[in-house]
Amino acid sequence: MENITLIASSTMGLESIVRDECVELGFKNVKTFNGRVEFDGTVRDIPKANIHLRCADRVFVKMGEFKAFTFDELFRNIKKIDWQNYIPENGEFPVSWVSSVKSKLFSKSDIQRITKKAIVEKLKEKYKKEYFYEDGPRYAIKIQAHNDVFIVMIDTSGEGLHKRGYRAIKNEAPIKETMAAALVKLSRWKGGERPLVDPMCGTGTILIEAAMIARNIAPGANRNFVSEGWSIIPENDWIEVR
Repeated sequence: MENITLIASSTMGLESIVRDECVELGFKNVKTFNGRVEFDGTVRDIPKANIHLRCADRVFVKMGEFKAFTFDELFRNIKKIDWQNYIPENGEFPVSWVSSVKSKLFSKSDIQRITKKAIVEKLKEKYKKEYFYEDGPRYAIKIQAHNDVFIVMIDTSGEGLHKRGYRAIKNEAPIKETMAAALVKLSRWKGGERPLVDPMCGTGTILIEAAMIARNIAPGANRNFVSEGWSIIPENDWIEVR
């Protein structure tokens, strides 16, 4: 199966913990950057990353990385990407998130518009049609630009990975589950005879995450992900990982 690059986004300061998780899971060529960890894999690693990563915020497929100083350059580089390998004829592909820092192209709305147009033009070549209804699986696109370097990604997670699925009532917790898991990992507590005490536990997020670590329960085993609807990932892959 064709190799791809996956990105595990991270809260600033937790990159090294997410990197260690990726290494422990057996991912190859793991690299750390500000706010993200990149690693090599295949589409079959998308379920593995989403279900097993405790401290990452989301998992993305990295579609491209390039420099662009004009909107024409942005259009051409976006159109070069093989979007048809992921997005089916009825796929929904919103440009849902754009960030631009210290770049000549700073208008988020214009970046969204140009990106959407370029993807449509690319898909027209594959599917030979002028209009896409976008009533199928979701492929949300994220664009991140810094110093004129653009990183283009597709979100495989849907809701953030901190949504574990174990809270029946979805109140806003004082601390995200991913951050709580990171605190436990930083403490190097893994269970056993050594006690863990949280006297100010509140909703118990840190203790729940600690218990899941001690019992080796995958954090995403009891929830769903947007990429479960993608045709390129066999359903059995999700079942086997769970």
